[in-house]
Amino acid sequence: MFDNRIYDLAMKVRTAPIYPEPALLLINEQNGLSAKRYIVVSDLHLGFENTLDTRGIFIDSNLYLTETINELVRLIHSYKPEAVILLGDLKSSVGHINKDEWKNVPYFLDVISRYIDIYFIPGNHDANIRFLIPDYVNVFSMNGMLLNDTLLLHGHTMPSDARLSTVKRIIMGHIHPVFLKQGSVLSGQRVWLYFKAKKWALSPMNMTSVSQDNELVEIVVIPAFNRYLYALSKKQFKKSISPIINRILLKNAVEEAYITTLDGSLIGDINSLHNVV
Repeated sequence: MFDNRIYDLAMKVRTAPIYPEPALLLINEQNGLSAKRYIVVSDLHLGFENTLDTRGIFIDSNLYLTETINELVRLIHSYKPEAVILLGDLKSSVGHINKDEWKNVPYFLDVISRYIDIYFIPGNHDANIRFLIPDYVNVFSMNGMLLNDTLLLHGHTMPSDARLSTVKRIIMGHIHPVFLKQGSVLSGQRVWLYFKAKKWALSPMNMTSVSQDNELVEIVVIPAFNRYLYALSKKQFKKSISPIINRILLKNAVEEAYITTLDGSLIGDINSLHNVV
């Protein structure tokens, strides 16, 4: 596991997975005197039940919505953050808005906003979501949210060279990482992915604007908050592809990689990535 105490000291942004939840606690130190705390979650896929219905898999939409809200509110009460950061794929359908999303997305945002501010970074499933987002939600572009030298984005797009020049960490979702290994009791479980990779590999120009030496970037992939994406659709399950992860793997730029379960158990390293990505 990375020594976050050393790595975060330079960045003034500290992170801590909220085991055993698929959520990240982000602490942004300000001049070493005060800190703002954020809870980061990704891939809620509200309205996914509508798609599963067409495959003969039925789940109560209201039940999942209530469960999701209760889990997030519990984290808010426990960790008292300044805001919740939603890393994309708040809704599930691509290119349109289904009937469950018309109802559930505004309701979800309304309830959560009663407790805390909401920051939202769109994902690839969030087309037309502007029709569902109230004015009180802080909406960022797909390029992400930059917090000191930590970049938060969904993960389906590449960060620009201009942003990479100052970034030491990328926090993303999108992949829905699940450990898949035949015969393993852990197969099908959601997992965390941690990488340290050479930063130049993320630039289409090979980092002409950034040092190409041995500068590393840390990449944290958050598990999907939606626990049912794999469990209820194993036969149709497809791993999402991230250009960020593809780039560092294709260019052999990964220096370190770790896979951990939701409870924090280390179950794999760079040699086990084929079981996840």
